[in-house]
Amino acid sequence: MRDELLNETMFRNLAHARVVIAVWAADFNTERPHSALDYETPAGYARVVSSAIAGPATRDDNPARRAITQPTLIGVNSNRTPVAAG
Repeated sequence: MRDELLNETMFRNLAHARVVIAVWAADFNTERPHSALDYETPAGYARVVSSAIAGPATRDDNPARRAITQPTLIGVNSNRTPVAAG
């Protein structure tokens, strides 16, 4: 930001600086490729991640469709009542 914007721009006033910085930040955070994202733009990376997350939901083996709890094993009594000591 310093090299590309702050060192090269003469701001007229604080309001002008806020507008110019907001435009630069929006461009940087949505349109420019980033090395941390394998040189993908943040918007493009978000689309890829969103489709990867949404993709498994369309298959029949979706974990969300599985039972939340597993069936009780044979021989395990789940209706036990605590026995008072004494």
